[in-house]
Amino acid sequence: MSIIFHIDMDAFFAACEEHNNPELKGKPVVIGAAPKEGKGRGVVSTASYEARKYGIHSALPISKAYKLCPTAVFLPVNMKLYIDTSFRVMQIIRKYASAFQQASVDEAFIIPVNDEVEKIAKQIKQEIKEKEGLTCSIGIAPNKSIAKIASDYKKPDGLTIVTEEEAKSFLAPMSVRKLQGVGPKTESLLNTLGIKTIGDLAKYDQKYLEQQLGKWGTYLHILSQGHGSTEVYEEEGIQSISREYTFDEDTNDAIVLSEIIDELSTYLHAALIESGYSFKTVAVKIRYSNFETHTKQISLQQPSLSREVIAETAKLLLNYFTQSKKKIRLIGVKLSNLSTSSKQKSIKEYTSLK
Repeated sequence: MSIIFHIDMDAFFAACEEHNNPELKGKPVVIGAAPKEGKGRGVVSTASYEARKYGIHSALPISKAYKLCPTAVFLPVNMKLYIDTSFRVMQIIRKYASAFQQASVDEAFIIPVNDEVEKIAKQIKQEIKEKEGLTCSIGIAPNKSIAKIASDYKKPDGLTIVTEEEAKSFLAPMSVRKLQGVGPKTESLLNTLGIKTIGDLAKYDQKYLEQQLGKWGTYLHILSQGHGSTEVYEEEGIQSISREYTFDEDTNDAIVLSEIIDELSTYLHAALIESGYSFKTVAVKIRYSNFETHTKQISLQQPSLSREVIAETAKLLLNYFTQSKKKIRLIGVKLSNLSTSSKQKSIKEYTSLK
């Protein structure tokens, strides 16, 4: 039987800021665009748990976040701080892994070095807290899908273990929204079919579900049965650097899309600086509300290390997709055709599906 850990840092960006400035602890902290007293144009990148109590969440317009809590501490994205902290955290996690896969700047999957899973999880949590002053939540399960759901089960600073025998009963009472990739529209469609919980989905006729949602319906049905991927691996060498963002609500708002491109570009630029790579190819991936997915890319004449080039090129590519006015559920930016410098380090392909 496979044993998979999903380690997810708690409110990572905000927690890094709080550790860097202890006076922020206990205050509602919002990371993102400048609010400009409620007139700012941009979105929230992340929010501390104290800020979330006011209804503030990622991708929320910063103007609305200000109205919800004008006394919050609003900070710009400091990606260098987050990347540097992430590197140290991942080095801690690697020590406890026989197989390691970084899923994003603040989360990773591992197969533990032995079967003393609770002991290992507590050691990881303790070492991260002692060395970095941060907390994480860990889900332990027979596959990656359940492990990811389990890590979110008792946030913050949680630890949830789900055995193979418990998998279906653990999932059954949860909203179908808990399954990765199920957003508001898919949830609404499933609700019209009488499917509100993962247990409802598990009992539903698979063939009829496929008629309604295509192969995506089959995939969701498989996840509802407690099945999922058990592959945890790290590619040798670097092939690309990418980051994706899934919106809580599908959107075609040009300002929101532009702000997300800026945020993704800032992340990718910091990853390039950290690794010592430059790029020649920029690609943008779009997934519409109906799960239709498209990708376009442009190759530059010369390698670049510019954040502005990443953002401007990605926005140019984005124009191909926004002309249709279709609502978008996921946007991603990928840098490839990489070349190394003397500062090369062994980072792998970074991806994040929120």
